[in-house]
Amino acid sequence: MWAELLPVGRSAASGGYRRFAWNSADAECRAWFEQQARDRGLHYELDRNGNQWAWLGDPAGEGAVVTGSHLDSVPDGGAFDGPLGVVSSFAALDELRARGTGLARPLAIVNFGDEEGARFGVACIGSRLTAGVLAKEQAYELRDADGVRLPDAMERAGQDPTAIGADGDRLARIGAFVELHVEQGRYLTEEHPVGVASAIWPHGRWRFDFRGEANHAGTTRIEDRRDPMLTYANTVLAARKKAKLAGALATFGKVAVEPNGTNAIASLVRGWLDSRAADEATLTALVEEIGRAAAERGERDGVEVGLTRESYTPVVDFDGPLRDRLAARLGGVPVLPTGAGHDAGILASAVPTAMLFVRNPSGVSHSPAEHAEPADCLAGVAALADVLEDLACQ
Repeated sequence: MWAELLPVGRSAASGGYRRFAWNSADAECRAWFEQQARDRGLHYELDRNGNQWAWLGDPAGEGAVVTGSHLDSVPDGGAFDGPLGVVSSFAALDELRARGTGLARPLAIVNFGDEEGARFGVACIGSRLTAGVLAKEQAYELRDADGVRLPDAMERAGQDPTAIGADGDRLARIGAFVELHVEQGRYLTEEHPVGVASAIWPHGRWRFDFRGEANHAGTTRIEDRRDPMLTYANTVLAARKKAKLAGALATFGKVAVEPNGTNAIASLVRGWLDSRAADEATLTALVEEIGRAAAERGERDGVEVGLTRESYTPVVDFDGPLRDRLAARLGGVPVLPTGAGHDAGILASAVPTAMLFVRNPSGVSHSPAEHAEPADCLAGVAALADVLEDLACQ
């Protein structure tokens, strides 16, 4: 399974993946998921929000146990973030069948659409729509860098965008959701290659608009310039300093410039801030401080600063009894928080949810250097099979 997925959407230049929502690589990944389901005699289903489901047992049954993750990527992302969870889910089902395990309730594997938000700027669109966290009207306003609206992209890919929206009936039939994911840091050890998540830090994305005045780079006096690039640069440095002091994280990883000419002073710089912290009060205060620093610098530079929150996910404490049950079933493995968002975090408000992490010795994620050892991946499959057996067979 891993070998089949590896070339899909991979850039020959960077070695990273460009599997963005509703593009051709995404379509290939979706076709692969459907084939894996049909090869195993599972009931395949595409829901109203573009999420794929593979069912063993009655999809309309109550108390279903669901596992899975996503197959899309960030720009030039790694091979493990998302796909490891989906591949491991099919492998865990194979393991359960090899054990001769009989299920007492339905079991499903899911591929949530557009988890990374690389194309339309909002993470976890598939699960957000399903949980009612993202309204249909809001989704219809989302556009990619080329101005293509989300519903238009869905329609071109063969999905009916008029049907998107909250799917409470589906969530009500789920008794537990367990997502396996590659570790996005470096805390697990060779002794403990698998861990259980305790919580997800609150996190969000904010867009800063720095508006100055376009002018000639070679003729405009320094004192006559209203250069938004200076304000942006100062804000990036301020964000790093303030995040470090707060024990939090703040990253400007995406920027757009107009008119984007080498010999032109910019008229507009847009920078996107990703910020995360251990608690919501710290995160709110941090973003406010960064905003003030940007505004103060903007006054000195003659630059107008606008700040817009594009997405936000509050702190997620995973279901306590389920978390403890998984940790006990796996023999007291480490329990640790994460600063990364996941579909599991979106569903946690409606469904008992838990996560397993598989060791990443590099500590690198969202990069072609992302890595997990085969032995650790197999340990993850075994752990997931044990957990599913415990949950679905009782």
